[in-house]
Amino acid sequence: MDVNERLSLIKNNVIDLIGGDELKEKIKSGKTINAYWGRAPTGSLHMGHAISLSKIFDFNKAGIKSKILIADIHAALDDQKAPWDMIGKRTDFTKKCIELALPWKEKPEFVIGSSFQLLKDYQLDVLKMSTIITITRATRAASEVTRMKDPKVSELIYPIMQSLDEEYLKVDIQWGGVDQRHIMALARDYLPKLGYKPRVEVMLPLITSLKGPGVKMSSSLPDTIIKVYDSEKSINDKIKNAYCPEGVTADNPILQLSQRLIMPIKNKLVIERPDKYGGTIEFSNYDDLEKTYKNKKLHPMDLKNAVAKELINIFSKARKYFEDHLDTLKELGPQFMP
Repeated sequence: MDVNERLSLIKNNVIDLIGGDELKEKIKSGKTINAYWGRAPTGSLHMGHAISLSKIFDFNKAGIKSKILIADIHAALDDQKAPWDMIGKRTDFTKKCIELALPWKEKPEFVIGSSFQLLKDYQLDVLKMSTIITITRATRAASEVTRMKDPKVSELIYPIMQSLDEEYLKVDIQWGGVDQRHIMALARDYLPKLGYKPRVEVMLPLITSLKGPGVKMSSSLPDTIIKVYDSEKSINDKIKNAYCPEGVTADNPILQLSQRLIMPIKNKLVIERPDKYGGTIEFSNYDDLEKTYKNKKLHPMDLKNAVAKELINIFSKARKYFEDHLDTLKELGPQFMP
């Protein structure tokens, strides 16, 4: 696979990338490239997180090694979305969800944040960086990630630590949602001031709520998301009732799930339908799927049926595991229940 082919895989479904020239040089060097994605264990793992995780399939094809940071300390810093006494249980739950959420051919490497973030050198770097970043810049960086209504000091520490994670995890790339952009830009600007190299920052678009544009995707609104351990009935019902107007491709969550989750994993989407409605059709290229849908040659319900079937299959391990471990979910709180 040549440099351009690897770059194409890395950029697949990417909305923004900082450090493209550096990335190209890293690929040309032939050295191992490492990337990481962080997840603070604040709540259930849902389709939005699964889409970010599916980027690992592109990275694997491009020869990039991936790490998953379970950012347990971050979860508490973010206005205690994970109470300190629950961090351990939330961390175990999140790791198990990620292990089971997708059909990994090779499981990514897991790192728990507290395993290195409490060490002397790391904490000294946190203090050093805090002396050169203004409150205004730290607030801006944290604004789309933490609540920031009445910001705690901890919420301003959050982006400083996320920046330093790139150095202490020894990675070349950080990837995440575009809502992480201000933190990634902070890392690019301030790591060199501590003598560390800037990393390549890869940003993915955020998925639209199942209820469509204008309705926030939230764990507190169950019909807006699909948890990776939702029941088959729940997945079918949520997809059936999801926003998916005929011929409309903009802000269409069903098409987004096809493009950003199913196709990177399966490399195709098969639409099964009776011969009288055109027969079974297979798409190995998202552009072809979108064009067909836009031209109204694919009915919304046929697309929804195919997507629901694939999600049920992809999430099957997580669903079966937590069906047998409902007590774990109950212990975590009602918001974790399927």
